[in-house]
Amino acid sequence: MLGTRILTAIIGIPIAIYVINYGQWLFAMAVTLLALVAWHEFFKMMQVKNINVQYAIGFAGIGLIMCCAWLGNMQEMLAVVLLVIAASMAKTVVSHASFGINEAAFTILGALYISLPFSHLILLRFTDQYDFILTAFGELSIGAAYLWLAFIGTWASDTLAYFVGSMLGRNKLCPAVSPGKTYEGAAGGLIGSVVGVMAIGSITPVPLTHLLVIGLLVGIVAPLGDLVESALKRFSGVKDSGNILPGHGGVLDRFDAIMFSVPIVYYYINAFIL
Repeated sequence: MLGTRILTAIIGIPIAIYVINYGQWLFAMAVTLLALVAWHEFFKMMQVKNINVQYAIGFAGIGLIMCCAWLGNMQEMLAVVLLVIAASMAKTVVSHASFGINEAAFTILGALYISLPFSHLILLRFTDQYDFILTAFGELSIGAAYLWLAFIGTWASDTLAYFVGSMLGRNKLCPAVSPGKTYEGAAGGLIGSVVGVMAIGSITPVPLTHLLVIGLLVGIVAPLGDLVESALKRFSGVKDSGNILPGHGGVLDRFDAIMFSVPIVYYYINAFIL
């Protein structure tokens, strides 16, 4: 299993670097595809619980929200959110015998839980996309640099939390949801996030104080995203959300923390840096 995880990482990391740094339509399409796969995983998880989530509403809503993010149309994005809610609730009237309030609620939950965080990957990547900084590896879009703050911070948090938790973990953080997580691991993850963000942030024009705050925020919300997805899997009674990434599970398994860290970085940068 460890060998499979490493092989997937060896293949996946260079692809991720290329797609993120290239940006443009390729990045938008890649994120949209990931979001739609995540929706399929959510749909299958709800099927295990015999919850009749409306696949077409979620699929169409997620696709449209990704398009709105790509075009930068925030007002239209809100209109799509309302459309998903209205369509789901209307179906409880049209198909009341097979689609009730519970089904509508889970359809709306899944569509928004997936589409809004993933759309922020696009929004963050295309922030100041035409401004570039010179690095040892060549020119890098400011938007890509901002996105790397979230990604590196999250990965560093996850990695250090795992090693610190494995070696020093004694006090369970949230045993009812994720028995393996400890307060010691969470503290290690917080340190890892701060170090990771400040290291990658050294190539950006973001001031040191802001990098410290971003590192702390990512270190707090990233494990929360992980726990939220763990709660979802525990509710569904599944071990992994999917198996599209050998050794890593599904898209939701791999991006659960990213789904929380990217929005917090996006809004912090827009509020205090831009």
